Amino acid sequence: MKQLIKIFSDYAWGLPLVILLIGGGLYLLILSKFIPFRYLGHAIQVLRGKYDDSNDSGQISHFKALTTALASTIGMGNIAGVAVAISVGGPGAMFWMWISAIVGMSTKFFTSTLAIMYRGKDSTGEIQGGPMYFIVEGLGKSWKPLAIMFSLFGMIGALPVVNANQLTQAINDIILIPNGVEVGLKSNLIIAFILVIITSIIILGGLKRISNAASKMVPSMVLLYFVLIVFILISNYEVVPKYFYIIFTDAFIAGNYKGDSFLGGVLGALILLGIRRGAFSNEAGIGTAPMAHGAAKTDEPVREGLVAMLGPAIDTLVVCTLTALAILVTGVWETTSNNGVSLTASAFSYTMPVYGKYLLMVCVLVFSVSSLFSYSYYGTKCLSFLVGANNKHYYNYIYILSIILAVTTPFDMMLNLIDGVFALMAIPTMLATLIMAPRVVKEIKEYIKRLG
Repeated sequence: MKQLIKIFSDYAWGLPLVILLIGGGLYLLILSKFIPFRYLGHAIQVLRGKYDDSNDSGQISHFKALTTALASTIGMGNIAGVAVAISVGGPGAMFWMWISAIVGMSTKFFTSTLAIMYRGKDSTGEIQGGPMYFIVEGLGKSWKPLAIMFSLFGMIGALPVVNANQLTQAINDIILIPNGVEVGLKSNLIIAFILVIITSIIILGGLKRISNAASKMVPSMVLLYFVLIVFILISNYEVVPKYFYIIFTDAFIAGNYKGDSFLGGVLGALILLGIRRGAFSNEAGIGTAPMAHGAAKTDEPVREGLVAMLGPAIDTLVVCTLTALAILVTGVWETTSNNGVSLTASAFSYTMPVYGKYLLMVCVLVFSVSSLFSYSYYGTKCLSFLVGANNKHYYNYIYILSIILAVTTPFDMMLNLIDGVFALMAIPTMLATLIMAPRVVKEIKEYIKRLG
C-alpha cells in the first residue's frame, strides 16, 4: 500500500501539473499586470475591517475568512513540510518554495475572487463558495463533472491525516520518549482518542465555531512561533547571511539534493520538490482556501481576492522561511537523520537545550489542532455539494475516524496520499480559473473605478 501510494503521488505530480500550477499562475500574474500586488496596502485595509458591511451577503468577516484559511495552511506544512523539503533537497528547496508562493499569491487572488463572483446555493438555500460552485455557476451545468471531481478528491484531501500523524510524532519524540514512556500502538491510540474529543467539540459546532476558534488561535500561534524563531536566528546571527545566500546558490546547482531525478536531472527534481512542498504548505491553486473565502461577508469579489492573496505571503514567505532558516543555521539538517517535525524539534533543542522542544510542542499543538478544525469544514462543503447539505454532517464522522488511522500509519505514506490528492484537486480548480481569468480582470478594472 505504501509503495502504491508513492507511485500514485509521483505520477500525479508529473510535468503537466507543474505546468498547470506554475505556468498557469505566471499567466494569471501577467494577465492581471501585477495589479493584485500593487494593491497590497488596500488588501491590509480590507483585512482590518475598513470596508466591512454587516448587510453584505455571506457568513463570516474578511478577517475570519483569512484566519480560517490560514488555520489549515499554517499547519504542519510549515513545520514538518519545510523540514522534509530541506532534509531531501537541501537549502535550495526553500527558494523554489518562495517561487511557488509568489506565483501562488496571484493564483489565490483569482480563485478566491471567483469564489465570490460565482457563489452558489446549497440544497438548503445557504450561500456557498468554492471551486465546485464557481465551476458550475461560472461555466455552466455541462462542466459539473469537473466540480464533482474536485469535491470527491476534496473530501480525501481534507482528511487530517498529516496533521494528526505529525502531532503524534511530536508528542512521542518531545514528551513521552525523553520521559521514559514506552510508545507504541497503545500510546498512539490514547493520543488519537484525546484528539478526537477536542476536534469533535469544535467541528460539530459548524463554521461559526470553527472561524471563532481559528481567529483566536492563528494570530497568537504565528506570533509565538515568530518570536521563538527570531530568538534562534539571533543566537546564531553570524551564520544567518551565509545560509540565506546558500538558499539562492543551491537552488540552481542542487548540490544537496538526495532524492530521485526528474526531467533527467537533480535540478528538475529540486524544483519539483520545492513546488510540491510549497503547494502543500500554502495550497495555492489547490482550491481549499476559496471554500473559506467564499463564505466571507462581502459583495465585492476583488476585496476577498486581495485578502486571500495575503495567505501565501504569510504562510510561505514568512512562516516557512523562518522554519527553514532555523533548521539551516543550527546545522541539524546535516548532523541528524531526523525528518519532519523531529528535525524542527532538533533545531529548537540546539539553541534552547532545556525548554526549546517544549515551546515548539506548544506551537505544534496549536498549529495542528487549528488545522484539524478548518479542514473538516472543507470536507463537509464537498460532501454537501455532492449529496445535499442535510447529509454533510456524515463527513465529520469519517473525518474523526481518520484521525485514528493517521496516528497508526507511517508519515511518508500519509504525506504522499495528501500530495497526490491535492494534485487531482488542482486540475479542476486551475482549469476553471484559467478559463474565467479574463472575467476576473474585467472585475478588477470595474472595482478600481468604483474605488476611485
